[in-house]
Amino acid sequence: MRPLAGTSRWLLLPATLLLLALCLATSAPAETLREKYDAAQGKLDDVRESQRSVAATLAEQNQAIDTMLGEVSRLRQQQTALEAELAGKQAELDGATAELEAEQERLARIRVRLQRALGVLRERLVAIYEAGSPDVLNLVLESESWSQASVRAEYLSRIQDYDDSVADRVKGLRDEARTAVERMAAIRAQLKEARDTIAVKEREADDARAEAASRFAELKAAQDERRRDLEALESREAALNNNLAAISEQLSASGAPAPAGAPAPLTPGQRAEYISGNQASVPSGAPPAVAAAIEAANSIASTPYVWGGGHGSFSSSGYDCSGAVSFALNGGGFLSSPLDSTGLSTWGEAGPGQWITVYANAGHTWVSIAGLAFDTSGGAGPRWHASPPSSTEGFIARHPPGY
Repeated sequence: MRPLAGTSRWLLLPATLLLLALCLATSAPAETLREKYDAAQGKLDDVRESQRSVAATLAEQNQAIDTMLGEVSRLRQQQTALEAELAGKQAELDGATAELEAEQERLARIRVRLQRALGVLRERLVAIYEAGSPDVLNLVLESESWSQASVRAEYLSRIQDYDDSVADRVKGLRDEARTAVERMAAIRAQLKEARDTIAVKEREADDARAEAASRFAELKAAQDERRRDLEALESREAALNNNLAAISEQLSASGAPAPAGAPAPLTPGQRAEYISGNQASVPSGAPPAVAAAIEAANSIASTPYVWGGGHGSFSSSGYDCSGAVSFALNGGGFLSSPLDSTGLSTWGEAGPGQWITVYANAGHTWVSIAGLAFDTSGGAGPRWHASPPSSTEGFIARHPPGY
C-alpha cells in the first residue's frame, strides 16, 4: 500500500497549534461556558481540517483494506468448507474401512462353512463310490412286497435329496464367497478413491489456510499503517468531543440554551422502539432514509457473527461489527461500499447526529439509529439492544450529513 508522504508533518502542525492554543487558554482570564464551548469547537474544527487534508489517502487505504477484509473472509470460508468436505471424506473412508473389515470377517465365516460343506460332500462322494450308485429299478425288483419297495424308494429319494442339498450348499457358499470377494474389491477401490480425494483436499485446505494467513498478515500491516496515520488526530478529536459534551451538559444544567451545533433531541414519535433483538419499529416521524436504514438492519438482525462478513459483499451469511453497520448505512443510502471500524471513525461528519450516530474505533463499531443501538456485542451477531451493550467511551462519534 502507498505510504502517506508527509503525513507526520501534517499531523504535527495542528498538534503544535493545538498545544499553543491550550497554553494560551489556561493563562487567559476565566471564560464563560459559551466562550469555552466556542473555543473548543474552533480547536475541533482545526483538527477536522487536518483530517480532511489526508482524507483522499485515507479513502484509498479504506478501500484497499476493505478489499483485503473481503478476500480474507472468503479464504477463511473456503478453508472452512474444505475442512468440512475433508471431514465428510474422512467419515466416508472410516465407514468404508469398517465395511471392509466386516466383509473380511463375513468371508472368513463363509470359508469355514464352505470347508465343512466340502468335507461332507467329500464323504458322500466316497460313500457313493464305494457302495456304487443305487438303481431304483433293481430296488423295486428285489423288494419282496410293494410296501418294501416303496420304503426303499423313499429312502433312496431322501439320500438323493440329501446329496443334492450338500452339493447345492457347497455351490451357494462358493458363490457367496465369490460375491464377498467382489464386494471387498469394490470397497478397496472406494477406499483408494477416498484416500486420494482426502490427500487432494488436505493440500487445498493447507493452501487456503496459508493464503488466508498471508493475506491476514498483509491486512494487519495495512491497518497498522493507517492506525498510525489517524492515531494523533483521533485522540485529540475524542478529547475535544468529550470536552464539548461536558460543556453542553453544564450549559443545559445552567438553563442556558444548547449550542447551535448540538443535535435536537428526538421526540417520542421519532424514536425507534425495541421489539426484539431481531426487530426494531420504524418510527412514524423518521425520514425515509432513516426508516430504510432500520429496515436494512432488521433484515440481517437474525444472522450470525462472521469475521469479515459484509465486506466481500453486502450479501453475506453473517456479519461482523463493521459489516453490519455498513449494511444498515447502505440500506439508508448513506454508504455505497463497506468500511471497517477504523474507516467508519473518519466517515461522515464528526460528532453525534440527531438520527444516526456511528461510534467507531480501531477495534469495534456500533450504531445508534433513531435512538436504538444496533451492535454485535453481547450477542451471537448483529442485534438490536434495548440499551447499548457498548459504551461510547473511547469511540469516535460520526454521523451522516444532515442526520
